[in-house]
Amino acid sequence: MDFEFSEEQTQLAESLRKYLANEYDFEKRKAIVKSASGVSDTVWATFADMGLTALALPEADGGFGGGAVDLMAAMEACGEALVVEPLLDNVGLAARLVARGGSVAQREALLPGLVDGRHRLAFAYLEHGRRYELDAQKTTARAQAGGWVLDGEKSVVIGAPSARVLIVSAHTAGVAGQPDGTSLFLVDADAAGVSINACRTVDGQRAADVTFTGVKLPAEALIGTAGGALPLIEEAVDFATALLCADAIGTMKNANDATLEYLKNRKQFGAPIGSFQALQHRMVDMYVVCEQARSMAIFAAAKVDEGGDAGARKRAVSAAKVKIADAARQVSQESVQLHGGMGMTEELKVSHNFRRLTMIAQRFGDADHHLERYATFD
Repeated sequence: MDFEFSEEQTQLAESLRKYLANEYDFEKRKAIVKSASGVSDTVWATFADMGLTALALPEADGGFGGGAVDLMAAMEACGEALVVEPLLDNVGLAARLVARGGSVAQREALLPGLVDGRHRLAFAYLEHGRRYELDAQKTTARAQAGGWVLDGEKSVVIGAPSARVLIVSAHTAGVAGQPDGTSLFLVDADAAGVSINACRTVDGQRAADVTFTGVKLPAEALIGTAGGALPLIEEAVDFATALLCADAIGTMKNANDATLEYLKNRKQFGAPIGSFQALQHRMVDMYVVCEQARSMAIFAAAKVDEGGDAGARKRAVSAAKVKIADAARQVSQESVQLHGGMGMTEELKVSHNFRRLTMIAQRFGDADHHLERYATFD
């Protein structure tokens, strides 16, 4: 397999890195995180101008017809800068669900606005007490008077506070407690009965717990076929997981570079601590696990783009996520320890890298979850 990015992919990533270095340095990022919205509309508009919001969408919907591999280099750049704008959640989750499962009318109503940066979407699927399960059970939608009535609650919906439309999974048919009967609905964020309780994640992203109380939806709010959304959700989450792995690679690279620079400059006993062999070995280990994780991330992205066998896709994504989770833990902890007590302070970016990698290791399933899923498709 060719693990090299194409010239176009590399150019896009370098343009993004240059922009982020100038307009999204560590101090500017901290200001964005502390702002009322927690995101920058200016940065989001620039992402749209660069084509990031359109890259993975079909050409028929105004996109460029790319895939996870095309976005990998850009996602690495976002990881290096610890970008908090919900690019992954829009491009990798919400937009993919609409593009692959939505009607022509739904795609025309939502995707052009996403492509040009006018609005954002969010996918609400996690439920209390169900951890990494993708099928909806506690949130329900019942047919009524030519439409639907939605009730339930979703947890940790990344990007919900700034989203115009929520894509919500709900149980509509089948036997309660069984993985069938899951449907997807388009819900206006400001619709009657929708309550958004915003919060900030440990790594600075904005999320929300969203409650739906008797929310009335028209028949055309349903995406695809009632009760048949689970395969679509699984594919979109695997696609987003591949992008998350790329984000992790960028974050680990930044942590490694910052740690190496610190070892070169911090002196003890009259010599840079980077000259001590024990610390050199630890630094080498950090770079090795990062490169191994990068290879697995590229493999997962390639498998996601192949389509076809869902089992092979799930197996590749789970293998990559296990490796990413292990590498994220090692790199984040080592980078903090090699910085000493300073490594946990707000003033150093390495502590924010630690939080980002901790979040990534858990999101879309931790190592134990993906080891179990990997074994299922062995």
